[in-house]
Amino acid sequence: MNTRVWFAGAAVLLLAACDGMPMGSGGSASGFMTNVPERVIEIAAPNQDLTRVKIDSVDGCYVYRYVGPVETTLLPLRTREGRPICSRPAETAAESEA
Repeated sequence: MNTRVWFAGAAVLLLAACDGMPMGSGGSASGFMTNVPERVIEIAAPNQDLTRVKIDSVDGCYVYRYVGPVETTLLPLRTREGRPICSRPAETAAESEA
């Protein structure tokens, strides 16, 4: 009987943890965009995962999920010239932090 109570409590905690999952604009429950803008796809450098892209809420720049040999992390989405791709100008992002 104690096992049933323990499992029920664990299930409630797991479901409660899912309640606070953020939703990105135009994105899925994971926060990744379902439709990356065509212009972003055109200017993005190759070898970046454009299926897992979202906008960083801090600076307004696009980031993508990089799956490496050791860890999975979010990296800035960059152009072929190496510049970050942002949804708003850098000056606006800097001003919003001030």
